[in-house]
Amino acid sequence: MKELPLTVKRSLELLGLLLVGTVLVIGSDIIMPVIMAFFISIMLVPIYRWLRKYKVPEALAIILPILLVAIFVGLIVWFFSAQVGNLVKDFPQIKQNVSKHLQALSEWVSRVSHYSTNEQLAFINKKSNDLLAMAGGMASGAALTLSSVFVFVGLLPIYIYLMLFYKDILLRFVFMWFTPDHHPKVKDAIYETESIIKSYLVGLLIQVTYMTVLLGGILLLFGIKHALLIGVIFAILNLIPYVGALIGNIIGVMLTLTASATLGPVITVLAVIAGVQFLDNNILMPRIVGSKVKINALMAILGVIVGGSIAGVSGMFLSMPIIAVLKVIFDRTEMFKQWGVLFGDERPTKSPMKFPGFRKKESVATTSGVEKG
Repeated sequence: MKELPLTVKRSLELLGLLLVGTVLVIGSDIIMPVIMAFFISIMLVPIYRWLRKYKVPEALAIILPILLVAIFVGLIVWFFSAQVGNLVKDFPQIKQNVSKHLQALSEWVSRVSHYSTNEQLAFINKKSNDLLAMAGGMASGAALTLSSVFVFVGLLPIYIYLMLFYKDILLRFVFMWFTPDHHPKVKDAIYETESIIKSYLVGLLIQVTYMTVLLGGILLLFGIKHALLIGVIFAILNLIPYVGALIGNIIGVMLTLTASATLGPVITVLAVIAGVQFLDNNILMPRIVGSKVKINALMAILGVIVGGSIAGVSGMFLSMPIIAVLKVIFDRTEMFKQWGVLFGDERPTKSPMKFPGFRKKESVATTSGVEKG
């Protein structure tokens, strides 16, 4: 069979990317629960295998891990609700602190600009009315989003159960796509994908736990109000690469400002978050998750943005494991090796502009060892 010209191959790749993106945008409500269930089911496979090893019936060996996940998520929701309840109890004090901060901000604006306090109040009132008008239009959308969340959560255990129950059929389906001489590579890719997803998701669960305890505990020692709430919010948002930490800092500052009339606690919160994040990024997380597949920062940020635009918060959380799985597949496929190079962070030791050998698909020396692709 005659090989397709390179331009045709690249055109087909771009057309395939466009088609996949279109399908994800149109069917995100259907596809995202399936992808989430796939990742969770892989994480639960070791528990399932352990139960089956001791002759536990297959249905029960699947249901028990799902119940463990449900209990864990329920505990997180309960803890978060309890912290929000404490925040609501302090609402009168929060209102006073916010008024003080707004008054100080108004005085500062009056000093540095020509806007008087009355003009500022008129502007705030006008924008408040605009926001209230927008809120009415967004209410139906919020209700629709809430119903989608319930559908998402309701479908997850069903998908997880069926994926574990029919895992052998799914594996056979994957192998039948390839010729027998490629089966060793397919098997290797499946094992590596399973290992990456398990280490990544288990690492994230451990990260959420120690970030909440560490950050919340240190802030409690400094006497910061709502310390545990700041800790759990930052720990959860930190799961979103790069973007989540920035949002977590902003929310931490806002919660501290509402609970304090001075700026001292805000500086303390920012300093503690910076210290804990440095410890997490450079010491704890690399040891927990490992570095089997490294994704460069550019692709990670783009993945978060694209995932968020396609599927909202769930897309942002799932972007990194999806990119990691894609890199494993691309590195083992001759046609798509260049995409594996694009996702990775292994830089060639020399510029491909000056050394033709660094433009090829064969393995070349990199700053971190050997680059695949």
